[in-house]
Amino acid sequence: MTSTTERVLVTGGAGFIGSHLCERLLAAGKEVLCVDNYFTGARSNIAHLLDNPKFEAVRHDITFPLYVEVDEIYNLACPASPVHYQFDPVQTTKTSVHGAINMLGLAKRVKATILQASTSEVYGDPFVHPQREDYWGNVNPIGPRACYDEGKRCAETLFFDYNRQHKVPIKVARIFNTYGPRMNPNDGRVVSNFIVQALKGDPITIYGDGSQTRSFCYVDDLVEGLHRLMETDGTVTGPINLGNPGEFTILELAETVIRMTGSRSRVERHPLPQDDPRQRKPDITKAHAYLKWMPHVPLEEGLERTIAYFAKTYF
Repeated sequence: MTSTTERVLVTGGAGFIGSHLCERLLAAGKEVLCVDNYFTGARSNIAHLLDNPKFEAVRHDITFPLYVEVDEIYNLACPASPVHYQFDPVQTTKTSVHGAINMLGLAKRVKATILQASTSEVYGDPFVHPQREDYWGNVNPIGPRACYDEGKRCAETLFFDYNRQHKVPIKVARIFNTYGPRMNPNDGRVVSNFIVQALKGDPITIYGDGSQTRSFCYVDDLVEGLHRLMETDGTVTGPINLGNPGEFTILELAETVIRMTGSRSRVERHPLPQDDPRQRKPDITKAHAYLKWMPHVPLEEGLERTIAYFAKTYF
């Protein structure tokens, strides 16, 4: 008698978002195959899942083909912070492009639906605000961030071409700034940076004058959006923005973290990195219409949980 339980592959499954997604899929009764090369992921993120009989973890780099039998694929594998994706920019591009080709080839062979975790970085330093999915973006193709931005843009191209040419069922999510427990404390992302600096009492590092804006989505909300997108019928391919449309300046975030941690840290300004976006805010009209999704965790509530995680885990 064959099992009717869906088997789901999550690439980058030991990462920050991936580990939360694995939990969500297990809670939905799925069998989960977590694949990660542990460049930015960590076994500690999935250690509590290893005894679950429906969970399996495999060390693998998706720039090499993977031969497994699955019903769905979530392709999350790729370094997602400048510190990590600029460490080896050629490998970052390979992960996005070769990785997409390998996973799309797998999806084609096993007739699986595949979801690409794309990014708001495809919009670059946008001239359109808030960003809608029909905006083609303003990306510097030869700058230091291009390995990630253009890698993800090329991955989207591959997804839609595999869909048109080979009829592979696809979903594309454009993920905006996400935060929460299990963020890597050394990844250079603004939320983890500020929390670690505040808990240490170190200066809070702001690039530029702090007037640039970001929209911060708590990881549980984001994962729910990914799951709902995968569950849609074949007519919904995306791309669909997933993020919290609440917009905050970087200075506002720094001040909030200082207040919530009771830190004596002061703000220290540094020059703005090249091609750093000045504004970032998702238009989530499509997510609301197609997925009946919107984020529910307010910034301060999410920060409270994230600060508690960092304080317990690293201090």
